[in-house]
Amino acid sequence: MLPRIFRIVFAGVLALGSGAAFAQPAQADPRLPQVRAAIQAAELGQFNAAQYGSLSGHPLYGWIEYAALRRDIDTLPDAQGQAFLSRYKGQAVAAAFRELWLAALSRREDWRAFRAAWSPQVQATALRCAELNARQAAGGADAQWTNDAQALWRALGSKPAPKECAAPFTLLAAKGGLPPALRWERFDQATDDWNAAVMREAARGLPAEQYALASDYASFMEAVNERALSWPKTERSRRVASQGLARLGKSVPVAAEAQLPKYAQALGFSEADRGRVLYQVALWTVASYEPESARRLAAVPASSYDDRLHEWQVREALARSDWPAALAAIRAMGAKQRSDSRWTYFEARLLELTGDKAGAQAAYGRAAQVSEFHGFLAADRIDAPYALCPWLPHDSDAAKAAVARDPAIVRAMGLYRIDRSGWAQREWDEALSRFDDNQRRMAVEVAQDNGWFDRAVFSLGKTPDERRLYELRFPLHHDATIRREAAKNGLDPAWVAAEIRAESVFNPDARSGANAMGLMQVLPGTGMQVARRLGLPWGGAQSLYDPDTNIILGTAYLRQMLDKYGGKPYFAIAGYNAGPTPLQRWQSQRPGMDPDFWIETISYKETRDYVARVLAFSTLYDWRLNGNAVPLGDRMRGVTGGTRKQFTCALAKPEAATTAR
Repeated sequence: MLPRIFRIVFAGVLALGSGAAFAQPAQADPRLPQVRAAIQAAELGQFNAAQYGSLSGHPLYGWIEYAALRRDIDTLPDAQGQAFLSRYKGQAVAAAFRELWLAALSRREDWRAFRAAWSPQVQATALRCAELNARQAAGGADAQWTNDAQALWRALGSKPAPKECAAPFTLLAAKGGLPPALRWERFDQATDDWNAAVMREAARGLPAEQYALASDYASFMEAVNERALSWPKTERSRRVASQGLARLGKSVPVAAEAQLPKYAQALGFSEADRGRVLYQVALWTVASYEPESARRLAAVPASSYDDRLHEWQVREALARSDWPAALAAIRAMGAKQRSDSRWTYFEARLLELTGDKAGAQAAYGRAAQVSEFHGFLAADRIDAPYALCPWLPHDSDAAKAAVARDPAIVRAMGLYRIDRSGWAQREWDEALSRFDDNQRRMAVEVAQDNGWFDRAVFSLGKTPDERRLYELRFPLHHDATIRREAAKNGLDPAWVAAEIRAESVFNPDARSGANAMGLMQVLPGTGMQVARRLGLPWGGAQSLYDPDTNIILGTAYLRQMLDKYGGKPYFAIAGYNAGPTPLQRWQSQRPGMDPDFWIETISYKETRDYVARVLAFSTLYDWRLNGNAVPLGDRMRGVTGGTRKQFTCALAKPEAATTAR
């Protein structure tokens, strides 16, 4: 794989209906290969400052030093560490080094140097506990120390305490700073998060009788048992019992439902206690559309319903094609949830199916004002153009150049180009912490000029207008390869671009926890199989980081999926995300269901949202490439050759343009 610095970067620039045009990439710093080599040498312990003397004034020299110091952090002299912090004060590299340096000083118990290096901006819990140790060692365990230690105890909530917290919390307890009320406070938080280990951790130090009860509470959270029937009838007993049963309901709904009555009677459960259990029983039944779904949903008290369960009540009714029940479930939602374009669209569909055509038309019109999946579907239903109000800000070249020259942005772009994305992120975050909205937007443009496309996804959206920056949020890159491979496989290039945008945001080095790699997140096994089927040489898993290779194999696999699932793109997209086994189950559960209803009733939230997102992204990329689009209703069914849809800003309200990330 070629390093990113040598890859060709095309930054897509397209106005509505004008066709795709591509700007030249930002000029790369010719010294970046040498910087890369210096960092690698430093990490291997082979850095020679004289050899790389020409880099001493380079913007990234601090990170070269960081790499060298990090290697020997546990034996680094105090003076050298303090000098580095002083030299790079205020820079991201100093903050990164400070965390490593403080951790090393804590391990050495060099509390004098620790206190000299400390900054209140450090947020890591382990280091904050170490700072308490440092103050205590210097005789500073005063009232303020106690307050700070108690605040840290509270801040942990249901999370386990790092080992660095053992000593200060022991001292805090010895000073009387962990009274039973404070221990029970954290215990209750752990109860609500079903964390039995932290329940036990919080309870240590309680009076013997209280500790025995707390231990029994924790045991019940791990495994429901009948000792709870003799617990005192207190609010905490009811809370623990209902949370333990709720936890059981997530894994074995039938057992939780069967055991609920005896615990409810023995401990005097309130409606909220019962609802807590019945909520989980219903949720984990309906998520698989089991036969008892409707009954269990109906058993949950109205006071225990939230947005999530309201949604599942709609999906359960849709899965049974019970249109009146689904409509009633939508109307039971709160006003804010019901007004979301998703549920406005389905309300319109259900009104149409139950005979209220006028009400359906009005609801479709409201949903069609939003530039996302359900808004596009609604526009198809009323034969309206797609609503899209792109914002094309006209910044001066001087303003953008000033952002590009910001030292942290310079360092961020350089680090990203040499594949140090974690370090680049630190520099980026430091810069954006100082920028106003206009500077932040221009920084995203600078990032895209350097091939760092996901900044538009993760750094925009803070203002309503930013959602309308479609040219930034939907970049065009590797255009020639996408068009070529799409044509070769008989696919719409807008779909291929949408898959890349959804999978990696055009990051060729993306890698998932499941080891999916590259632009289209191809698994090595899949890549090898597709390469063999195409008669192409297989260069191993690392070849998937090459953009051309990834698009060739990913697009061929997409075609394979489309053929396997009868030419239905919505099935192919679901299979691409979830795999064949879940897809087969969903197909067998709801054969013949309309695509919009089928997508909404997908059991996995990730896949349900993914299918809708890719289809919406395909529509937007069609607009970017051609200025108009295949109707979304046709696109998801695999229908071609119909009249293409136009886009207009007349229907859209700028603040309503909420296309998913």
